[in-house]
Amino acid sequence: MFDIITIGSATIDVFLKTHREIRNHGNHKDICYHLGDKVLVDKINIFTGGGGTNTAVAFSRLGLKTGFLGALGQDINAKIILDDLKKEGVSFLGFKKKGNTGYSVVLPSNEDRTILTFKGNNDNLELKDIDFDRIRCKWLYISTMMGKSFETIVNISNYAKKNNIRIALNISNYLAKKGLKNLTGLLRNIDIIILNKVELELLTNKLSINESIKKLLSCVKGIIVITDGHRPINAFDEKRRYIKKIKALRIVNTTGAGDAFAAGFVYGIIKDKNIMESLGFGHKEACSVLMHKGAKTGLLRKLQ
Repeated sequence: MFDIITIGSATIDVFLKTHREIRNHGNHKDICYHLGDKVLVDKINIFTGGGGTNTAVAFSRLGLKTGFLGALGQDINAKIILDDLKKEGVSFLGFKKKGNTGYSVVLPSNEDRTILTFKGNNDNLELKDIDFDRIRCKWLYISTMMGKSFETIVNISNYAKKNNIRIALNISNYLAKKGLKNLTGLLRNIDIIILNKVELELLTNKLSINESIKKLLSCVKGIIVITDGHRPINAFDEKRRYIKKIKALRIVNTTGAGDAFAAGFVYGIIKDKNIMESLGFGHKEACSVLMHKGAKTGLLRKLQ
């Protein structure tokens, strides 16, 4: 019996530090590469990433018996990911299939990053692949999956609901763009949903924050957590609203910070902490990841 099984993407993340020109465009900054130029790369860092494996490692480091369910390719990148999971004490419950493992190129700046993502087999987790006898756990953590994998996670969530397995969901823009109507079958099964303000607006068709929360609470009979960059984190249940302020810090890397926050928060709930304490756990995990390169490097081994 696992304490938690994560379902989601697995990738190789390649960080490329380059000479770049930064320009202001309205209220945001962009890194510009000139078409036709050969851009020199100053430094390369390679890590494993993806919402499924990032959170699996986070939970395992905190002492939870953890499994990861996802689809890899039949390539050297799959071996790198499997070796990393084994080193971190995470059981691989997924599949290696014909095709390529997910891959991302991360172009960092001092304040944020741009990610070029190749989904590969992350979108190819099929229901016929799943041995439900292996999904023996107290909690499921589901991160965004698209393509064939989306239908699969909906079916897994139905199974979990019927078998009293609690479910946490962390969605991205890809999934939020489907809208509430298309996600009702998934949302009605979950106990916790974690998303950022932009994803909330996409999910609820850009209503006001109060209207968005009210609409989402009509679908999710559990806890809603909304992050907003350096601004306070808001959480809601059927009783009240909770607000957690963010501390200022020097950011080294933003990749994986959302996964770290989500894992820290869910860990707190698993350990019977209240919502405010759990928000604090999530904040500590995210801050640690923000101060290190790579999505997993800064993940903590203890939260209190």
